[in-house]
Amino acid sequence: MIIFDLKCAPQDHVFEAWFGSSADYDDQQARGLVACPLCGSADIAKAPMAPAVPAKGSAGNASDVFAGAPAEIKAMLAAAAAMQKSLIDKSEAVGDRFADEARAIHLGEADARAIHGRATPAEAASLVEEGIPVAPLPFPIADPGTEN
Repeated sequence: MIIFDLKCAPQDHVFEAWFGSSADYDDQQARGLVACPLCGSADIAKAPMAPAVPAKGSAGNASDVFAGAPAEIKAMLAAAAAMQKSLIDKSEAVGDRFADEARAIHLGEADARAIHGRATPAEAASLVEEGIPVAPLPFPIADPGTEN
């Protein structure tokens, strides 16, 4: 995992986002999937941030990005990941059809059920404007049929 400080151009909101790798960030940014959680703008750039430099002798396992994190933070992240897994296990993956499926469920044109998938920032904003309850997942998920 890699953490970036990001900043939206319109409002100068600075926020933190987690990605599987720098390439994952680049891919999601190119597909318009990175948006400001405060205003919804997709006009996002990396903000300057201080590098994470481990204390001398505490480098540990480079693959464990939480090696120096307090136990409380690790526990909260684990709980959030477990909650997301539970929600995903109890919902239907609809992929890029998320906005259309959510709208159809809301209008009674499709069976009521829990779903998860992808929506562009504009699609998510449109759903919210229509009074359709949606929320982003805290951690990215793999597309159906791919490995994490």
